[in-house]
Amino acid sequence: MFDTFSALTLARMQFAFTVSFHFIFPSFTIGLASYLMVLEGLWLKTGRDVFLQLFKYWLKIFAITFGMGVVSGIVMAYQFGSNWAVFSDKAGPVIGPLMAYEVLTAFFLEAGFLGVMLFGLERVGKPLHFAATCMVALGTAISTFWIISVNSWMQTPTGYGINPKGQFYVQDWLEVIFNPSMPYRLAHVLLAAYLTTALVVGGAGAWHLLRDRRKGLATSEGTRIMFSMAMWMAAVVAPLQIFAGHEHGGNTLQHQPAKIAAMEGHYDSYPNGGAPLILFGIPDDKAQAMRARVEIPRLGSLILKDDFDAPIVGLDGYPAANRAPVAIVFWSFRVMVGIGVLMLAMGLWSLWARARGQLFDSPWLHRLALLMGPTGFVAVIAGWVTTEVGRQPFTVFGLLRTADSVSPLAAPAVAASLIAFIIVYFGVFGVGTWFIIKLMGHEPHPGETGPTRGQGADGITRAAGITPAPQVDPDAVMAE
Repeated sequence: MFDTFSALTLARMQFAFTVSFHFIFPSFTIGLASYLMVLEGLWLKTGRDVFLQLFKYWLKIFAITFGMGVVSGIVMAYQFGSNWAVFSDKAGPVIGPLMAYEVLTAFFLEAGFLGVMLFGLERVGKPLHFAATCMVALGTAISTFWIISVNSWMQTPTGYGINPKGQFYVQDWLEVIFNPSMPYRLAHVLLAAYLTTALVVGGAGAWHLLRDRRKGLATSEGTRIMFSMAMWMAAVVAPLQIFAGHEHGGNTLQHQPAKIAAMEGHYDSYPNGGAPLILFGIPDDKAQAMRARVEIPRLGSLILKDDFDAPIVGLDGYPAANRAPVAIVFWSFRVMVGIGVLMLAMGLWSLWARARGQLFDSPWLHRLALLMGPTGFVAVIAGWVTTEVGRQPFTVFGLLRTADSVSPLAAPAVAASLIAFIIVYFGVFGVGTWFIIKLMGHEPHPGETGPTRGQGADGITRAAGITPAPQVDPDAVMAE
């Protein structure tokens, strides 16, 4: 199946596959850690057990997702040495320390407090446990900061020098870390993670609302609260994400204009202004033309430069050897934006239903929320594809080509490892994902609060959803 691919193409396919799998888990745990922090904070502030029910309900899911994220991340990192040894040699003096900082300041923080967060509520007391939960949430945010800093430097490199061996080295750490695209990309990724979590939580709540409605059952308070919180998040964060995406696009236009041309499908330049917004079309890289295009005149110039008549440089303004494959970038960008628009629409719909007092009695809203549940993952993968493929043909934009970054490996060796990754990943992570979905299929009930100090074995069995056997009074039996 892989006979016609070069070692370079196979290495790129392998990295794309493993990164896509890995990205799914952090995009969920980043938001879920913050959600857990909010739930525990609300429990401590209000004393309402329903928030503790929800905390323990989602804590189990967080633990499994976090574990899969760690495993997939470690495997992914090994590819820098196996398939991308030249890149590691040349860019290692810059990205190596940044990755180490992520481990020291973020991963160690998460790992150090994760055990307390998972198992320490009845052992360390409420204040210390809440502090541990906050540290885990902070660790996920710090981890995002460093990873985005690394990737952003590869997109917009600054603060570097190049030695006679062709290796990058750091001249100014602040310029490396806070490179021009880093703040925009950090905001975009964090908001995406929060929206991804909100959609999963909202989808789970919608599932239980629909099922209870079909069976004529009363929905638990925990389900109603988590659905309400998810809809608030969608309504508030979706507009912020659209604004952040727009600002990120302006930054990309400034530093990577060829990527924007590919995203917008502009093969031709518009020197006299009035570039259209191409909604849909069929990119043809061979002919360097957009077929069957559906467009809105002049709107592209307005969106990109806040001026209907602003000139826009198309792909014809850049060397052919430096252009990204348009079809992938064009469509992945539209998948991301399309899902973002649906998120906004669902958030607005939820506000309308809430204002009418029908948030929990709107089955079509619940169906939409259920369908939207996994779309956050699709959006973040589509955004990653847009960013990474749009950077091609470079690994370090404008400085180091992807073709010059790959290890000197034979194509069969890379193909064998790729096949192994596909089999193992779908097997192991497929089972983990199935178990997470199974956990979400159970509605949160008061039993989720678990045992408290002094409950003993009966409290543990009740927390697990097991009804303990009735206790028999021997004296009563004898009297009968």
